[in-house]
Amino acid sequence: MQSEMGELYALDFDGILCDSCGESSLSALKAAKVRWPSLFHGVDSATQDWIVDQMHSVRPVVETGYENVLLVRLLLETRIPSIRKSSVTEGLTVEGILENWSKLKPVIMEEWSENRETLIDLFGKVRDEWLEQDFATWIGANRFYPGVSDALKFSSSRVYIVTTKQSRFADALLRELAGVTIPPERIYGLGTGPKVKVLKQLQKRPEHQGLTLHFVEDRLATLKNVIKEPELDQWNLYLGNWGYNTQKEREEAAAIPRIQVLELSDFSKKLK
Repeated sequence: MQSEMGELYALDFDGILCDSCGESSLSALKAAKVRWPSLFHGVDSATQDWIVDQMHSVRPVVETGYENVLLVRLLLETRIPSIRKSSVTEGLTVEGILENWSKLKPVIMEEWSENRETLIDLFGKVRDEWLEQDFATWIGANRFYPGVSDALKFSSSRVYIVTTKQSRFADALLRELAGVTIPPERIYGLGTGPKVKVLKQLQKRPEHQGLTLHFVEDRLATLKNVIKEPELDQWNLYLGNWGYNTQKEREEAAAIPRIQVLELSDFSKKLK
């Protein structure tokens, strides 16, 4: 069967299409208060504002939403020595978190006796409650990057969303905030498996044979995972430099021949 030539874009959601950092930080703070109420006794609003502010700086380490909840508690422990339950907190800085999160995370999860699935469920539940009780404020805590909504609306390419976010939240934001309807079967959310696996599924589909494949992501570690898979050699890889990544990561990406570091204005043009 001869397929028409064209472009297929697999797009990350948070940090590529949508700046959700404000919302995810506030949701994580709400979830942390539910999970560890005693730790937040007497924590004033100035400290809570400081945590939310710091969350913007540490956001590049987050792969899956629940990690935001861990980061909120970690930041609180760095701020208030008397509540520390973790061996890693003393002297820990934002730079330290950015450098060492993959090593810190298993340590704090063990020391706090935490469970990934429990935190994922809690984070989703807190978001659902916020969404149900005050949809306008929840939506308003997110924003699509300039030009992205129109680029999605008028794109002549075949677009898939590949995200670690729960699909229902990505769908709500696309519809309500961007005014874009992407069919549910084109949104691969949390629970659909690692992004590497999703890209393999997409490239195998009969209707995608002959299409040029593009994957746009803001997390360098995810792009490196794709490079490790010879089977995914056909994909053009892009790091969105407007997303949740650090200067150091952008420089590292620029030195990797397989990765193109992309500007937001060029991204919107490409999708058209």
